[in-house]
Amino acid sequence: MSSCSGNCSSCGSTSCGDRKAESLLAQLNPNSTVKKVIAVVSGKGGVGKSTVTSMLAVAMARQGKRVGVLDADITGPSAPTAFGVTECQGANEDGLYPALSRGGIQVMSINLLLDDPASPVVWRGPVIAGAVKQFWTDVIWEDVDYMFVDMPPGTGDVPLTVFQSLPIDGVVIVTTPQDLVSMIVAKAVKMANMMHIPVLGFVENYSYLQCPDCGKKINVFGKSHLDEIAAQFDLPVLARLPIDPSVAEAYDNGLMETVDTEAVNGVIEAIKNA
Repeated sequence: MSSCSGNCSSCGSTSCGDRKAESLLAQLNPNSTVKKVIAVVSGKGGVGKSTVTSMLAVAMARQGKRVGVLDADITGPSAPTAFGVTECQGANEDGLYPALSRGGIQVMSINLLLDDPASPVVWRGPVIAGAVKQFWTDVIWEDVDYMFVDMPPGTGDVPLTVFQSLPIDGVVIVTTPQDLVSMIVAKAVKMANMMHIPVLGFVENYSYLQCPDCGKKINVFGKSHLDEIAAQFDLPVLARLPIDPSVAEAYDNGLMETVDTEAVNGVIEAIKNA
């Protein structure tokens, strides 16, 4: 057992009995229906992953799909802010009902359960990971076609728990143009590969700033190297999103459902084809 890789599908040992990798999947609340689960990840913080998650949720909802957002970033939750929600719909013996945005997007986040949303969540990794799992097992998700999981950055306890416990259908990796992210992106791709979860492609956020006067695109963070990284892993670049103050303002004011989401249409098509 000391040499166990954790990958039961390629293991020839009989010492583990009939244990299968799928046994790690958590049981969805019996009153829930979730058809497809997409994780939005990043190798590091500050790349706008939560903004991209909310844009994808809004874009999918505009196509007539029922959408849920599971905020797995327990120590840095922001999904309620993006959608202007402050409390869950209620609870009964069957489970907890998520908050509902103006446009009907179901949202679950730890901030919806705190007396003071500004209070820090000072929990150790296993407790945080357990809370994320409970968002899957204890929350009643009603007829969700697409669930977007807003992941915390990195490759720690929570991403591992989500990848092992939820039936993830695909991963979208959010990054920025800086040279630094090439190594970070590689880590995110390799973790998904280790967990046998398909990576749908990349979204480059803060890709450029478009001058409001002349329309020129300015590479604020320098030349992008994402195409080289994408070629290295044989993965597509699904979208390049500009620095847009109006999107940031909408996010801060709970109005993400009013933003233009045309820029993520390529990501939506990749998700629907996954």
